[in-house]
Parts: sequence; structure tokens; C-alpha cells
Amino acid sequence: MSRPNRRLVIVVRADPVICGHSGEARNLAEVALTRGFDDVRLLTWPLPALQAAGLPLKPLDRITPYSAGITVERPEPVGDYRVPDGRYLAGLTGRLVELLAEPVPTTCLSMYLMPHTAVVGDAVAVARAAGFSPDVRTIAKAVGSDVTNVIRSCLREGRFGAAVALFTTFLANDQVIAVSEYTRQEIVAAAEAVDLHCGTRLADECRARVAVSYPPIDTSAYLDLDPARVDAALARRGLDRDGYVLFLSRVARAKGVHDLVAAFARSRARSRVKLVIAGNGPALEEVRALTRDDDRVVLLSDVDDEEKPLLMRGCAAYALPTKPEPDFVETFGIALTEKMLAGGGPVITTLTGGTGEAVGGTAVIVEAGDVTGIAAAIDRAVLDMSLEERRFMEDRARAHALSFDRARVFDDLFATSVPVQR
Repeated sequence: MSRPNRRLVIVVRADPVICGHSGEARNLAEVALTRGFDDVRLLTWPLPALQAAGLPLKPLDRITPYSAGITVERPEPVGDYRVPDGRYLAGLTGRLVELLAEPVPTTCLSMYLMPHTAVVGDAVAVARAAGFSPDVRTIAKAVGSDVTNVIRSCLREGRFGAAVALFTTFLANDQVIAVSEYTRQEIVAAAEAVDLHCGTRLADECRARVAVSYPPIDTSAYLDLDPARVDAALARRGLDRDGYVLFLSRVARAKGVHDLVAAFARSRARSRVKLVIAGNGPALEEVRALTRDDDRVVLLSDVDDEEKPLLMRGCAAYALPTKPEPDFVETFGIALTEKMLAGGGPVITTLTGGTGEAVGGTAVIVEAGDVTGIAAAIDRAVLDMSLEERRFMEDRARAHALSFDRARVFDDLFATSVPVQR
């Protein structure tokens, strides 16, 4: 087998994890094949490790296949039970060292600073120390939970050493990016807090170097959907077009799902439409208990990538009333833009974190946590909007969402700053 000419390695929590950033990795990988990379690899976790972590997962038998030229690698752990989490990190790092030992120009992109960016940094350092002289460029992308979960918890708990380690690991990369402007601002603010406590100068470097690279979306998967396919998908679920309000996301308190259930119960529109909660997550059983006696609420925990846009297209409205929680803030909202591409009824959401960047002023906005306001928004979208207003909102939303097309995002990302000279 001939050696590749150019390689892209993305270290990420990939499919089957239900996470917008696993979709980001897929979309960047697919575009890379059209941009001169002839070997693209997703370096990720073994399935048992993902299952043991309790992460929400897609149905394993219905994962959309990757194109030829994209290889998903799940290195086995190194060592036995006496090395708990480090076994998996050793597997990831070791495999990346093997790839860097080959004389192939390589770009390494990591999503989630903890631990994926550390894996890249360690592997590059090992490859250089071993004398392999890798031709490598590194890009680190800070996604939402890097800041809203990991960094904030460090600051909240006074664990400044961990925060310093995370920032220095991030800034050691040739190129550093954030998933949204909101995330970039949060990175700078957190670095300022660390500087104030530790006497470091991290914030200045973050302010100067961190750029924004929005999530890349396969817009073609959501545009020009065949009406017959939409109707067939709805029929399989016992649904009617414009006959339901859709929540399709990770089922978690921070996504506002509890507020949505309460709002739907008091809405006038519930006599006309159902509420469909599609997804999986830590709050699924709570929501199941809350809605057990309500035949107007439908729970779907097995929606795959092929069905998702069809459900989005057929709904009367899409509601994601996300709100800030101590462990999570919506730093963009990929599902919002996917829905905007698919068309159908309007999006109902909040201006939490980076959602304003995702919807761009094209959605029905409610206050986070305002159950009465969410109910009123549902009634407006289902009962009060004219067909002309719905179409106007649909057209504006789609036009905005097209700016996140994966080819455009990829080209912008790879055309940005030159590597830092070390």
C-alpha cells in the first residue's frame, strides 16, 4: 500500500456519541478528502469506554458510514485495571506517536481540550524526543464544555493548577480556536481570573491568538428534503406534518427540557399538536416519569442521523429553551442551525451563551427558564402565525444557517494563521 501524501488526524469523542462536536469531526473529515488530504483519521475511544462513561449514544447499528479514505481508530487501552483512565490515554497517545513516526505531512486537530489536546501535545513531544522529526501542525479547538464545565469547575473549586495546565496545553498548539465568539470571550475571562490568582499572563495570549471557527454543518443533508420521505418518516412514528412541537437534542436539564414539558402542559396548542422529545441523555428517565400519564407527549430515544432532518422538516415548531446551569451553558447550538436548514416551523429558543450566534435573529426568543413565556411562544408559533410569516422566518433562518456550511468553515479554518515559530 502506498504511503499517503497528506494526513489529517482528528482526536475527538466521535460517533456514536450524541454530541454536536462528533458531527463537526465527521464534517471536517469529509471535506478534507476534497481538499488534498488522502488519509483522514478519527482517533477516538473504544465503544466499551463510551458505554461505561454513561454518555448518550446513537443506535450502534445505524451509524452513518464514513466515506472511503476516512478511518475511525479506537485504540485499545494499554495496561490492566491497575491503570484506570490512563490506559485509554496511553492507547490514544501511543497510536498517534506511531502515525507521527511516518514521514507524512500531518495536521492534528483536537476537540475537547481535556484530554484530547493533551494527547496531541504528548504525542508530538514524544515523537520529537524520539528523533522522528514529525512534519506536524497542531490545531486545538475549545468547544463549549471545555469552558463551561472544565475551566469553570477549576475556578469554582480553586483548582488553579489544573486551570493553568489546561490553558498552557491549549496555547502550546500552532493554532487555537473556539467554537463561538461567546466561547472565545469566556476563555479570555477565565484566563484573566487565573492570571489574577496566579500571576500568569495567559489572558493576553488568549486575546491575541484565539480565533472563532463555527461548527461545520453538512448543509446538503438538510436541504431539499423529499416530501415523500418526510411523510413516510412521520407515518412510521404515528405523526402528522405540522402536528407536533419537536425537541431534538441531548435530554438534559440545561437544554430546558423540563421547562418545555411544563410549558407544553399549560399551552393552548396542546389540543392541536403533540410534543415530541427526541434524544437521549441524563434527564431522560426524569422526563419519562414527568410525562408518563400525558398521551400528548411522545418520547423517541432511537432517532438516527437519517431520520433527524425529516423530523425537523415536519414539525410545527422546534423548541430548545436551553438555559445556563453550573455544569453547562449552550455555547453555540448546532441542532438549531440544522433545524433552520431543514425548514418547517419556526425555532423557539433562548439567548443563552452562543445561541444568538447560531440563530442570528431568525428565531422566536424567550427568556431562559420562563415557562409562561415558552408556552406563549408555542401558542404563537402553532396557533397565531400566518403562513406568510412562517415562510418569511423559514427563508431568513435558512439563509443564515447556510453560512455554517462545512466546506466554507473548513476552508476558513485552514486558511487562517500560520504556525507559531518555536
